[in-house]
Amino acid sequence: MSNCIIDRIEESVAFGECFEVRIEGLSMLPFLGHNGDRIIVRRIDTTESIVGRIVMCRITPKHYVTHRAMSIDNDMVMMLGDGRLTYDTPVSRNKIVGIVEGVIRKNGKVKHCDSHSWRLRERLWLAQPMSLRRLSLAIIRRCMRVNK
Repeated sequence: MSNCIIDRIEESVAFGECFEVRIEGLSMLPFLGHNGDRIIVRRIDTTESIVGRIVMCRITPKHYVTHRAMSIDNDMVMMLGDGRLTYDTPVSRNKIVGIVEGVIRKNGKVKHCDSHSWRLRERLWLAQPMSLRRLSLAIIRRCMRVNK
């Protein structure tokens, strides 16, 4: 992401606008990271729970991470990338910029994160033991390499 885009993320979300940005990396496989996925980020309602949802978090002024909020304890959020097996360093709740509302695939199709099918896939993925998730991720990554 360019710096001018990064500077606008929090400003746009603060004013209630949705923000679209291309993601990089494979830390959110199998949900995000499919060859040029873009995410739609929106402001979090003050009464809205973020646990179990994909959120964008500001790590440093120019570095953002999009991972799943797994739990909140004393205003510290534990985050985990769906394609990872270890948790991130806890971050303060006020570092959460927004919640991922949708994903725009390379073919232009929009997947809404509130849809029943998306939420079901999330629940099934998160219910897997880490050993099975490790195997699933290895297969997914191998398939991605073969298809390149």
